[in-house]
Amino acid sequence: MAPDPSGSAGRPSELIGQELAGYRIEGEIGRGGMAVVYRALDLRLERTVALKLLAPELARNDTFRRRFTYESRAAAAIDHPHIVPVFEAGETDGVLYIAMRYVSGSDLRHLLDGQGQLATETVLRIAAQIASALDAAHEHGLVHRDVKPGNILVSRGTDSDHPEHAYLTDFGLTKKSLSLTGFTTVGQFVGTLDYVSPEQISGKPVDGRCDVYGFACVVYECLAARPPFRRDDDMALLWAHQYDEPTPLTEARPDLAAHADAVFTKALAKSPDDRYDSCLDFVAALRAALHGGPESGHPPTEVDLRAPTPPGWAAPVLGERD
Repeated sequence: MAPDPSGSAGRPSELIGQELAGYRIEGEIGRGGMAVVYRALDLRLERTVALKLLAPELARNDTFRRRFTYESRAAAAIDHPHIVPVFEAGETDGVLYIAMRYVSGSDLRHLLDGQGQLATETVLRIAAQIASALDAAHEHGLVHRDVKPGNILVSRGTDSDHPEHAYLTDFGLTKKSLSLTGFTTVGQFVGTLDYVSPEQISGKPVDGRCDVYGFACVVYECLAARPPFRRDDDMALLWAHQYDEPTPLTEARPDLAAHADAVFTKALAKSPDDRYDSCLDFVAALRAALHGGPESGHPPTEVDLRAPTPPGWAAPVLGERD
């Protein structure tokens, strides 16, 4: 009989040491409203994985299970250095599970809580990596819908030029499914309030530009140590996302170039049509702004398309030019 994650919500230690679908659970990593993530040992390959167990009521919903299977396969098909790979997804004894690469290190949420504002170049490096992950997923037809610091893992990089390696995780395996299966109702949405796009709040169809919005909120917080909208209660925060302009970044970071405010105004536009088309477009605009304005950066390389003159030693072979 498989362990019941529903009973483990208040007593996670009861699962430690137990086996599930060929994995031995070793410790809890994190939890959310619909899932708990554990560090586990894959007994077949003897490797450590992150094992996500979904709430049992999800497995009992046929529509969700079908969506779970489809989206798990789609996520597993993405081979990208900044997306946490999905090794396996399945069901055993009424428990839906996902096995993913275990990433040692921390998540961006813990970094922000511990350090506050991050250095500009650090933010740009992490942002470029996560932007490439989001754009790659969008090309595969997946929309994350819940980009937030807790879903961005940061581990040690390879060298001094790449001091950190960022991964995007929790990629859309349950977000769309929940909205289709009655686990969200009219007036509700799947997402985190500080980073949720206006179209998610209003229940409109979403595409990759909803991730541009949420991602921009995260990058803003990395630079300002606070989200672009802060209100006293949830309803006021939802209203702000839909109707208010974001607080200019330079109010919290007067040391940054004023051009950055315009970049965030575009990335956080209420209408998806007014935002950047991709996350990498947003990061490119932000990098240019932070490095001195829209005209900053290296001048374009001039390429001479005319046929080159051969060196002297080649003349006997090529002959004289006309």
